[in-house]
Amino acid sequence: MTADVGTPVRMRRRGGTVAFALCGLIVLLASLSVAISVGAVGVPTNTVWGVFLNRLSPGLVEQTWSQGREAIVWDIRFPRALLAMMVGAGLALVGASLQAVTRNPLADPHLLGISSGGAFGAILALLHTGLFLGLLTVPLLAFAGALGATAIVLAVSRFADATSADRLVLAGVAVSFIVMAAANVLIFLGDPRATHTVVFWMLGGLGLAQWDQLIYPLAILCLCGAWLVSRSAALNAMTVGDETASTLGIPVARFRLIVFVVGALITGVMVAFSGIIGFVGLMVPHVVRMMVGGDYRRVLPASALVGAILLLWADIAARTVMAPEDMPIGIVTGLVGGVGFIWLLGRRRQA
Repeated sequence: MTADVGTPVRMRRRGGTVAFALCGLIVLLASLSVAISVGAVGVPTNTVWGVFLNRLSPGLVEQTWSQGREAIVWDIRFPRALLAMMVGAGLALVGASLQAVTRNPLADPHLLGISSGGAFGAILALLHTGLFLGLLTVPLLAFAGALGATAIVLAVSRFADATSADRLVLAGVAVSFIVMAAANVLIFLGDPRATHTVVFWMLGGLGLAQWDQLIYPLAILCLCGAWLVSRSAALNAMTVGDETASTLGIPVARFRLIVFVVGALITGVMVAFSGIIGFVGLMVPHVVRMMVGGDYRRVLPASALVGAILLLWADIAARTVMAPEDMPIGIVTGLVGGVGFIWLLGRRRQA
């Protein structure tokens, strides 16, 4: 009797998950079209996909657009939109995973000082070392700074024997303040005429997107994201408590550290190419759990999908609100995320 009752329930859940995934993919494609179409120079949607099809198979579609518009679509807006999708998906995945292993609803990818380390590396490149490696100098030094900050957090946690979730968070917050203080020293010692570029990068931006650089965030997102999704059952157990997870055979402390390192790798790469973008990793998992429930087999893929859509629309707003000026995308996500989080707090209070 139990099996007879449970089977329809599982089928309904599976059907709802499939419907959610299909609707999400349709919304994602529509958002991608809008993101490439709008801007200081408007481009019709049929031109956008005509350029795309011609790039895949030259001569497939009759070319009715100018070379200038093709350059805008293919060389500027397409890589920017794809980078927005990758960054949004990556930050949302990390936020959901950290909230599981720390059992802290306020956990997000910037919890361990990762973004502070990335900011330190980028400031070092922009104000002091110069582009000695070409255009890859800023992303590479930002990535190195993010990994360095994570290594410091892990070293501090081992030194203080702080392997529990709450103490790891405290170690991350402390290291974040120290690294940001060092970054501010770099700004103070740098050329005042160049600080505006640092400020724009620290507020987030996708203007550095280029086709030949997208392979790095894509590879890290696919590899690390696949690993996190494959550990969905362990993440479900971690949400219940360390004792329950231990009884299921999960090495709690080691698994938590591995998730932190994987999250640092994803966030470090994303921050290296987009600057500091807040609230995506914090807000998206909460919204997703309201739609698909708390099972991480659904939460992680849905978080990646919703995060990609959210950051696409944040980039659209950043490029259109003050057109032709390009507003830092971190301002948009901060405003939307702050208002959304206040709404969530009010909703939980009513519940």
